Amino acid sequence: MLKNTFSGLIEAGTDEAGRGCLAGPVTAAALILPPSFKNEILNDSKLLSEKKRIHLKPILEKNAICFGVVHIYPQEIDKINILNASILAMQKALEQLTTPPEFIIVDGNRFKPFRDTPYECIIKGDSKFTSIAGASVLAKTTRDLYMEELHEEFPMYNWKQNKGYPTKEHREAIRKYGVTKYHRKSFRQLPEQLTLNL
Repeated sequence: MLKNTFSGLIEAGTDEAGRGCLAGPVTAAALILPPSFKNEILNDSKLLSEKKRIHLKPILEKNAICFGVVHIYPQEIDKINILNASILAMQKALEQLTTPPEFIIVDGNRFKPFRDTPYECIIKGDSKFTSIAGASVLAKTTRDLYMEELHEEFPMYNWKQNKGYPTKEHREAIRKYGVTKYHRKSFRQLPEQLTLNL
């Protein structure tokens, strides 16, 4: 059962999606939900079917006091590394909140201070707290929709299906067609590859 609050203050939950992908952005969401918010389906987005995540997206957007969603693109990921890009995405999503949070709860174990707002990192927070679970759903659904758009441009990688994750099919397509401007050049695209011939 998800808990509604960690601190009892005006609390924002934040989470990211797409950290382990070979292509596309890392996407983060932050949201503040009313303390009374309840939803039977809501859980860590990884535990939900795509259908349930899509069903939840407008419910969360409508019921949230405020929310923000941000993409950090491959060029930036390659420059600052994926951990820093994930934290930056979460911080930029928090900047979009129209109600300033008094406390932030972050999924995972790494974060950097945001303004002067106290925060807590919570391992598997997306399966413990409503606002983190909500942020995980918004981040994942927004990123998935974006990857489906990119699929139209480069259908051979089947991003519509794999969303940029390192599936066998995605790696085969990289072997055959090489990398695109949407691939993260700093990631090991293929298991046996040591250098990228760019």
